[in-house]
Amino acid sequence: MAKNKNLIYIAISIVAFLVLAFLYSTPVLTGKQLFQHDIVQYKGGAKELLDYRAAHDKETYWSDSMFGGMPTYQMGGRFDGDIIKKIDSYLNILPRPVNYLFLLFAGFFLLGMVVVRNWKYALLGATFFGLSTYFYIIIAAGHNGKVNTIEYFAPLLAGILLVYIRKKYITGFIITTLFFGLQVAANHPQMTYYLFLGLGFLFLSELIRAVLKKVPMKHFLISSAVIGFSLAIGVGMNSQRIMANSEYIKETIRGKQILTNDANTAGNTGLDKESILLWSYGKLETLNLFIPRLMGGGSQEPEAAEMMGKVQELVQENVSSQEEMNTMSENISKGFSGATYWGDQPGTSGPAYQGAVVCFLAILGFFFAGKKYRYWILGATILTILLAWGSNFMPLSNLFIDFVPFYSKFRAPSSILVVVELLFPLIAIIGLYRFYTDSTLEQEYKKKILLYVSGGTLGLLLILLLFGKSLLGFHTDNEKAYFPPFLLDYFVEERFKLFRIDAIKAFIYVLITAGVLFLSLKQKLSQNFALIIIGAVSLFDLWMVNKRYLNDENYVDKIFAENPFQTEGSDYLAEKVGNNPNLQSILSSIPVNKTLETISEKDKNHYRIYNQVLGVSGETNTSYFKSSIGGYHAVRLRRYDDVMNEYITAVDSIKTPKILNLLNTKYMVFGNPEQPQVVPNPNTNGNAWFVSEVRVANSPDEELKLIGEVDTKKVAIVGKEDGKQFLNRDKYILPDSTASISLTKYEANELEFKSRSKTPQLAVFSEIYYPHGWKMFVDGKEVPYLKADYLLRAVHVPAGDHNIRMIFEPEVIETGKWISLLCFAVFILLSAFGIFWLNKNKKKEITLDSQI
Repeated sequence: MAKNKNLIYIAISIVAFLVLAFLYSTPVLTGKQLFQHDIVQYKGGAKELLDYRAAHDKETYWSDSMFGGMPTYQMGGRFDGDIIKKIDSYLNILPRPVNYLFLLFAGFFLLGMVVVRNWKYALLGATFFGLSTYFYIIIAAGHNGKVNTIEYFAPLLAGILLVYIRKKYITGFIITTLFFGLQVAANHPQMTYYLFLGLGFLFLSELIRAVLKKVPMKHFLISSAVIGFSLAIGVGMNSQRIMANSEYIKETIRGKQILTNDANTAGNTGLDKESILLWSYGKLETLNLFIPRLMGGGSQEPEAAEMMGKVQELVQENVSSQEEMNTMSENISKGFSGATYWGDQPGTSGPAYQGAVVCFLAILGFFFAGKKYRYWILGATILTILLAWGSNFMPLSNLFIDFVPFYSKFRAPSSILVVVELLFPLIAIIGLYRFYTDSTLEQEYKKKILLYVSGGTLGLLLILLLFGKSLLGFHTDNEKAYFPPFLLDYFVEERFKLFRIDAIKAFIYVLITAGVLFLSLKQKLSQNFALIIIGAVSLFDLWMVNKRYLNDENYVDKIFAENPFQTEGSDYLAEKVGNNPNLQSILSSIPVNKTLETISEKDKNHYRIYNQVLGVSGETNTSYFKSSIGGYHAVRLRRYDDVMNEYITAVDSIKTPKILNLLNTKYMVFGNPEQPQVVPNPNTNGNAWFVSEVRVANSPDEELKLIGEVDTKKVAIVGKEDGKQFLNRDKYILPDSTASISLTKYEANELEFKSRSKTPQLAVFSEIYYPHGWKMFVDGKEVPYLKADYLLRAVHVPAGDHNIRMIFEPEVIETGKWISLLCFAVFILLSAFGIFWLNKNKKKEITLDSQI
């Protein structure tokens, strides 16, 4: 009877999560959809991929849409053997972001049930975790892969704890394998990597407990083997994705550096330290886990527009001449980083706010929770906070970048705080549960800890409220250096107001929570009523803060979400856009989009466009209509990135046109967003060409230098290894002024050319070199190809008439497919056998005692 009653409460909790998710996302009930910046960029960059999929009902693993061409593994490419991804799709079947919110709640509920085995505390913890502000910020930005990965954090940890703590080896194996597989399928390795940095403390804790004979060593070894096997199967189920990306990553900016110069050292792997640490949390900024606008919140808080209007008024009032205005404007631009945010990061969409109630209860939890949870959670919390400081704590950052495998592959260390956002709610409910249910905790101890923690927390808030302006400053060093005093004073005052509002709220929330716990100690408030009050206060707090960053303005009519690249303006469209800042960019881009559409409709050949109006590395409008020189992607091919940095980002009037010609840039768009101007490029090298000379460079640096100097229509620059081919008598080339080569077929993953020459030639193709998966055929016979001009493909062509075909068929896709299917089959068979065994031997399975 009790078991059935418990199941009813669990079902009610699941329904509650659905209701909460829909209540937060009410616009989806009217058919509106989220408008997410990164998803808009994805739709542009993946247009060729999506069109190919729709036309051929199969996948292309290469697209020419962005950065000259790149694999689609990180652009939304699908994998045939990806059964685990299909499961992820079914779990995320609800409209966005309801799907994410529901799974965040439900996943932590499972974790709570594993840890405290009480639905009330699991429900409370689920709201603590599922309402973490950072998740709502990344949903608004469109970091769907990131939140998709995070939603599987809690159930994965639940599976691991079932094995290590509960000794439920079979159930733990099934849950760990399933949710690790789902997490990997969500395809945000950085989040998974950060989680396992934190979980390393759990492994260490269990090892120490085994060494100290708190648990049998045999159990530790069995548990570790089960978890290790689970993780291996989870990886195996994602073999296509992992193997393809592993191959790809080596050729990207996350792989080995090729050049040796001031910014690079050939052979070094990963990003440079400056890129890795650019978004580092300030030490003091860590307190915004507790007070959201300690440092102003986000760079563009709701109050920012009003503040900037007041700034204009103040400037007008305090200048007496145009010259003074120009000087002041120049100084303000040098010092200004954002109206509200004044922290150490270059900018931010918002704080990693955990909630005043959650943080307060987490601190208590470190005193009340059992040792088997307390120490590893504390260690993981401290490490991840220190790593989040990044450039503000270089001894540790240097250690991890230089010596910890794969750490240098990721940037923005501030995002490691997702681990804290998982562990704080966990330790909070563990501590709260023991506070109310564990008779071994003496009343006097609980009272003392509660008094000290409450007094310390409220005392800190009072000090910040009374003396915060002088203690914190509320300005950056740049602002102090460049802002006139009247303007600096204004920003300090306004930011302090924002802080004061949130600090007062935090004071009230903590006071209520502490009061509830004191009343419970005195048995003047029941446990159930106390939990309801704590849950309601926390929910109200987080809900209101989250609405600053993900609210009704983030939802738009379906037409805008599905087609953000509008080409025709109208009064109706303008009316629909209104004052929605998320949509105004659609209106402003219409002239550029129309220009790009006109180019692509008038000239349907294969070529690329250089869009200087929108920039080359922060837009995919161009890619939506035609292949682009630029794009928007965090994992670009290394060689292409080197060329961009050398010749395109920094424009040189002589060398940049040479590179644009090399990349078959047939049209260039200049001017401004309101009046874009198209300039055809008659000097482009075309899709392919024959060269009359091959020049061998002694190093990659020399290769890169020479392509900006020589006439690449006549001279091909090759590296030393590739150059050895032309010492072979069979690979010589001779000039032929009548030789020709032309593109006869173009698809994203297959190109065909016709060539004619009287002598042997070297054909250079304006197609990006990638050594994994591209195959070259001359008259149906596969032949080796080489790298020319630092980043392009080239092939030796004999005299005569020939058909040249290149096709992208990565072997890793087919190999990975069978490994994925095999591992999934192993998982299903072992799970089925395990479930059968459990049903047959229910009374025989050993469980740990229920003490937390």
